[in-house]
Amino acid sequence: MSKAALVIGGGIAGIQASLELANQGFRVYLVEKNSSIGGRMAQLDKTFPKLECAACFLTPKMLAAGRHPNIKLLTYSEVKEIRREGKNFQVKINRKPRYVDENKCVGCGVCARFCPVEAPNDFDVRIGVRNAIHVPFPQAVPLAYTIDREQCLQCELCQNLCPVGAIDFKQKPEETEIEVGAIIVATGFDLFDASKREEFGYGRYDNVLTGLALERLLCSAGPTGGRVVRRSDGKIPRKIAFIQCVGLKGKSGRLYCSKLCCMYATKEAALIKKQVPNVDVTIYYNDMPEFGKGFEEFHQKARSELGIKYVRAEVSRIVENPVTHNLHLYARNIAFGDPIKAEFDMVVLSTGLIPTAAKEFEKNFPLKIGEGDFFVTANPKVDPVSTSVEDVFVAGVAEGPKDIAESIEQATLAANKAAAILKE
Repeated sequence: MSKAALVIGGGIAGIQASLELANQGFRVYLVEKNSSIGGRMAQLDKTFPKLECAACFLTPKMLAAGRHPNIKLLTYSEVKEIRREGKNFQVKINRKPRYVDENKCVGCGVCARFCPVEAPNDFDVRIGVRNAIHVPFPQAVPLAYTIDREQCLQCELCQNLCPVGAIDFKQKPEETEIEVGAIIVATGFDLFDASKREEFGYGRYDNVLTGLALERLLCSAGPTGGRVVRRSDGKIPRKIAFIQCVGLKGKSGRLYCSKLCCMYATKEAALIKKQVPNVDVTIYYNDMPEFGKGFEEFHQKARSELGIKYVRAEVSRIVENPVTHNLHLYARNIAFGDPIKAEFDMVVLSTGLIPTAAKEFEKNFPLKIGEGDFFVTANPKVDPVSTSVEDVFVAGVAEGPKDIAESIEQATLAANKAAAILKE
């Protein structure tokens, strides 16, 4: 059996699993479809319930994975085929061209400073802009630039200015084949497309945004330098509403709880309160699950000490005032049935988690997929990492909704299960 392992997905779960295996002496191929590892956690400002710096925890792990002699990073890459041969897996991986030589690029940023093209920045949820040649964020691993050929003018200015000659417009897609003895799937999640809930006006009203977009506004490295402002006029909002369970119940919804939405809304409300103490924040919710350690205390502190209001209500629609761009919210109180109408400067939609690659992965390798398109494990309580295929394990939100701490725990367990297989 091969003494190497494949980890698919470079978020916190994939990074943790890779480090656990590499530290035990096994060769690890860490495949990430984006140009940097880090996943969704890299977009966060703080973590709940202690409001600790997300980057302060994640960045050292990213650097450790990037520098570990037993870990081979395959970023900007996707698994195209997996087939079993005896006790091993033969895996075909397609590496997309960066048009920048990853081994030469030193991340100096000269190319981006002079690039004449600006495009919406997906990392900042399209609030900010980035150049056609870019890195997703300053702590990216590897810290190598990538050219978006769809936006690039092919003016070759970056090529002429690069001090190390790293720009290579002749790069082509590359196919790599590796052999491994175990696989860990940590493909992570996307967020529900809030534009599907047309009654909330996301995509039509400037001051309706998602929780992830607000997270980028709160981040000091984000598009506004950490200042929460309205997109319509740049003013600081004085009255903000959060709407929970967007995409999980009702119209266009999915029938499971994401476990995180209530806590990340409370976290963001607390961060806004620290920035603008007199801001009025109301959270409209259906249920308030508090799954993790310290979550209930965090919620109660938000109510009693920070003055965040919680209203159990079903929001039916949002209508924008075309002159002021303020938002009129219409809802029904669940407990009493009374109608609610309120005006806000900004509305934040707490969107649910959706597993990223289950259906796509199924085309390449037939892992069993269950409710909500999450991968099915042998036994959620006794063996929450073994999948329907022997020697293939799962970690993180690919298996089901969970927070960062749970993802790390599951990734560690998956790595130890894989290590036991590789040691045989």
